[in-house]
Amino acid sequence: MLTVVMYHHINSDDLPLSNSDQMMEEHLKLISERFTTLFPGDTSVSGGICLTFDDAYYDFYHYVFPLLKKYNLKALLAVPSAYILEHTDVASEYRLSLKHHEIYEDDNYKTYVPFCAYDELREMVKSGHVMIASHSMNHINLNEEGVDLEREILGSKVALEENLGFRVDSFVLPYGKYNDEVVRLAREHYSYVFRIGNALNPSWDGIGGLIYRIKGDALKTPDELFEPLKQLGFWGKTVVKMVKG
Repeated sequence: MLTVVMYHHINSDDLPLSNSDQMMEEHLKLISERFTTLFPGDTSVSGGICLTFDDAYYDFYHYVFPLLKKYNLKALLAVPSAYILEHTDVASEYRLSLKHHEIYEDDNYKTYVPFCAYDELREMVKSGHVMIASHSMNHINLNEEGVDLEREILGSKVALEENLGFRVDSFVLPYGKYNDEVVRLAREHYSYVFRIGNALNPSWDGIGGLIYRIKGDALKTPDELFEPLKQLGFWGKTVVKMVKG
């Protein structure tokens, strides 16, 4: 079975969506000792795991990217392309200063630059430790009425590929929300489509065409996700989802 883990923030005030930098380092160190990290499409190996980080907050570049290099790990970073600037000279302390609910307010993404910039994304991809996924254009619920799905799903891919110079072949559903049309369009333009779900995956085809991710935020211990009782729960949900198709 293929394990895919979902993370969001580091050192954020939104504790359900965050880990401390110390916890993340201990967690990633443990993963480096027990597993082989994979990019989408990599040949699945025994002990293979895919690490995914949503939203491309600057705290990923500041805290996580150095750890990926230190422990020789790979991660998939899901990027909402409308919030990405080419470059910034804003100081790190300022970029990390917003509370979670402030990040999407007004033009804070331009003033504080709480997201990674394109030059930082290119640096990370070129390092070989990070692969980029689309997280839609505006990070909105794609189930909502009136959403321009072509712009959010395909437009984000075009924007990322034009600015990065790299192929983007993965899509991460914002908020885990979707309907049949969202899935159809996402699978038409991407090889790998990720959702939330706390289940494992038989392969990169996922279950019913969607790749399930287990929640890695708010860890209580570095090895919490790999404890036998947790794993039993993931396996149980996987079987249920596979039976339902």
